[in-house]
Amino acid sequence: MTRRPSDPPAADARAAEAGAADGAPAAVAGLPPAVELRGITKRFPGTLANDAVHLTVRRGEIHALMGENGAGKSTLMSVLYGMERPDAGSILIDGREVSFGSPGAAMAAGLGMVHQSFKLFDSLTVAENVVYRAEPRRFGLVDRAAARRRVRGLAAEHGLAVDPDARVGDLPVGLRQRVEILKLLHRGARTLILDEPTAVLTPAEADALFTVLRSLTARGRTVILVTHKLREVLEASDNVTVLRDGRVVARLRTADTSGAGIAAAMTGRDVELDRVHPAGTPGEVVLDVEGLSTAGVHDVRLSVRAGEIVGVAGVAGNGQSELVEALAGLRPVTAGRVALRGGDITRASATERRAKGLAYVPEDRHAVGTAPAASVADNLAMGHHRTALSSRRGLLPPSAVRAHARELVGRFGVKAATPDVPASSLSGGNLQKLLLGRELAHGAPLLLVEQPTRGVDIGAVQAIHDELIAYRDAGHAVLLVSAELSEIRGLADRILVMYEGRVTAAYDRPDADETALGLAMAGGAPAPAPGTPDTPAPDGD
Repeated sequence: MTRRPSDPPAADARAAEAGAADGAPAAVAGLPPAVELRGITKRFPGTLANDAVHLTVRRGEIHALMGENGAGKSTLMSVLYGMERPDAGSILIDGREVSFGSPGAAMAAGLGMVHQSFKLFDSLTVAENVVYRAEPRRFGLVDRAAARRRVRGLAAEHGLAVDPDARVGDLPVGLRQRVEILKLLHRGARTLILDEPTAVLTPAEADALFTVLRSLTARGRTVILVTHKLREVLEASDNVTVLRDGRVVARLRTADTSGAGIAAAMTGRDVELDRVHPAGTPGEVVLDVEGLSTAGVHDVRLSVRAGEIVGVAGVAGNGQSELVEALAGLRPVTAGRVALRGGDITRASATERRAKGLAYVPEDRHAVGTAPAASVADNLAMGHHRTALSSRRGLLPPSAVRAHARELVGRFGVKAATPDVPASSLSGGNLQKLLLGRELAHGAPLLLVEQPTRGVDIGAVQAIHDELIAYRDAGHAVLLVSAELSEIRGLADRILVMYEGRVTAAYDRPDADETALGLAMAGGAPAPAPGTPDTPAPDGD
């Protein structure tokens, strides 16, 4: 069900912005809103996160909450869900004023929240996760049969098909998210808050999720959708509230607005969406991979040249992450050869590969890409601390580390109170900008980058894309893995498709339409022709 209207000019969003910031929320005739926030203000040291925010969410709607990284969305939802106390303002649920001291109190009032990082026990079954701390009992003991029946009933009622007896650790991420939603429904949640729910989903899983959400709202439940993705908002939501710098700048009816209008409200400027960048000018081969195999990857052949971006597309779980980990030195190569600028690095360590000219932006920015407890400045120094920032005695001069951090924070627009705050205090999008800035800063000949704009706001997406193109045009080679087909098609000079651990198709950009890519990602690619990665030409392509 697509609700995309014709695109009005971005000026419409600015007109909405002009009247929205100080407008009071409107009531639904006859019934109070499901959720109403009045004048919510929340301050942290050095930051005004929410500035007199009004938000009205009507019963039975999908209401999108949008804004750039650091706009105050997560803080506002933390206040609503009892994780933070507001400094001013009030919360009304179904017309009744409430004050939550904990998420448990919010849940008791009918709220439920699915976080970006799922709160599940991998070793337990679906049913055990769903009923945890709310178990049905019989004679004082947990009634496991009743728990399974409960999960089957909820799953059937709401189109959330999942096996109650499956171990959560064995499930793909899309089904894990269903388990999170079932947890909330089991506890009687009437309003569901979903924070970046599709950040880790494939397009097909995202479509399935929105089918479920529409089914929930058709049954009277309410959904607050926190997301950066315009397509999802236009296709799935009924209304949109936009935050910028902690204030409401637009309240929009989705059917009456456009992607350009929402983007303009979020950023305060016109944003060119789905831009296709000019092709690069490839030079000498920088990365040459011949017959690489590792766990989950089989006989991969590919090359990336200087001045070229090669994109890798595929449904999550088809070997893309394992391939990049093997190239980065984080996963042992069981067969094949990897060469960087003509030198064999097949058995080189990750540290040795960095020294030879490899930069790496991993998919998991928390566990792999950064040290959350370390400061922003220390994270920006990591990886090159033995060279660019070291003193003669091998020590890191604090002044040089902070100066380096200030430069990169400014260049990449990382919103951090100071370079000394821990990386864990940054939003996901700002942490991504920190990670990308650190890896681009030293001009490595080869950049491996996974999901460069996952969880990043619209304005930052455009800036990150510009940085990657500039990096390519400066003569560097980029291997890009992304779940966003529009990102792959807009940036890559050549596109490879992985299916079941193999590169099964290769396209030059003009031939890579969404139909061809989608077919290849589903395993329907035609047999590779000479010159494709499975039958390499003499130059390695």
